[in-house]
Amino acid sequence: MGIMKIYFHNNCFDGLASAAVFSDFYLKRIRKDCKFEYEGLAHRAGQLFLDVQFDGDENAIVDFKYSSDPRLTWWFDHHQSAFLSREDETHFKADRSGRKFHDPTYRSCTNFIVDMLRKHFDFHSRGLEELIKWADIIDGAQFESARKAVELEEPAMKLMMVIEGVRDREKINSLIVEFQKRSLAEIMELNWVQEVFRPLYERHLRSIDIIRRNAQCSDGTIFFDISGHDMEGYNKFIPYYLFPQATYCVGVSLSSFRAKISVGSNPWSPYPRTQNLAALCERHGGGGHPVVGAISFAPEELARARRIANEIVAELRHEQ
Repeated sequence: MGIMKIYFHNNCFDGLASAAVFSDFYLKRIRKDCKFEYEGLAHRAGQLFLDVQFDGDENAIVDFKYSSDPRLTWWFDHHQSAFLSREDETHFKADRSGRKFHDPTYRSCTNFIVDMLRKHFDFHSRGLEELIKWADIIDGAQFESARKAVELEEPAMKLMMVIEGVRDREKINSLIVEFQKRSLAEIMELNWVQEVFRPLYERHLRSIDIIRRNAQCSDGTIFFDISGHDMEGYNKFIPYYLFPQATYCVGVSLSSFRAKISVGSNPWSPYPRTQNLAALCERHGGGGHPVVGAISFAPEELARARRIANEIVAELRHEQ
């Protein structure tokens, strides 16, 4: 029995959904007798693939940056900042396997994978329509309002918080399997999911208050520094819930493995976004999408992260 190893964007609804959709395709169309293994990947300072083994019989990356490692056999990504170097981008463009795909015009990697599988393999991801729809809504911030994004009424939104907050590798990986078998409401009713959800929801309510106390909004840009709080994985729409008049948001946070600058734009802003935030973050070693980006530093570089965050805030406020 061969092993298909799937690397996915960790603690991300779209990342897990992408892994589930690709797994469904691979099992039904490529190899019915394989064993799946999953490993989440996170953005951090330094070499992203330094400790990635690519030790499956086949290896796939979904919703994460490209690797030129010859053991990588499948790749799907929709981020503008998909390549760590020009050499990686050249390597991708020279690939003739027909199994590596990139298109930054897609809102979600899940929907991108669905379209590529339909176009190139005549495969239709039946039975996963609910998951595909919500991956596109969540990753593309296609909510009706900031209230809908923050008050978490839908099962998908509750699962988004579980995915972003849980740090147990086995639990994260099990959700990829559950996505292929159950509805989102059924998954939310699983005992372990409820046990994880309840404290995370209480933490979510506290995080709204923490951001409210630490954020300032002027000239259309919110800034907050919550590096003094345990706030890795907070709901990124809270700032727009609190400051609906803002166009941009810049936040600094700290975890055990990185100091992070998050840069976003308000999907419901009364004023149009004019900055490409992926390009802005790329100038400092980060990346993302035109509407949202991030920059990662080593934890001990928090002072540098704060300095660069303030530079970005000044640039965004100057434009207003």
